[in-house]
Amino acid sequence: MKGALGLKIEVFDNQIEGALKALKKQMLKEGLFQEMKRRAHYEKPSVKKKRKAAQARKKRRKALKRMQQNEFD
Repeated sequence: MKGALGLKIEVFDNQIEGALKALKKQMLKEGLFQEMKRRAHYEKPSVKKKRKAAQARKKRRKALKRMQQNEFD
């Protein structure tokens, strides 16, 4: 992750449930849950390299799909 994340949730009228829901949604969007899971155990360099390559493939495929969809619009 890059730098410090500025997650900020404001609580109005002691509505904790809504604030927690908003916080969870923001953390999912930022990928923090995935990051915490990944850091729970040591990851060998070879496994880390494979994971990063798979993420790059997925990102490339997603961008390509988005570009193709924009051509037809």
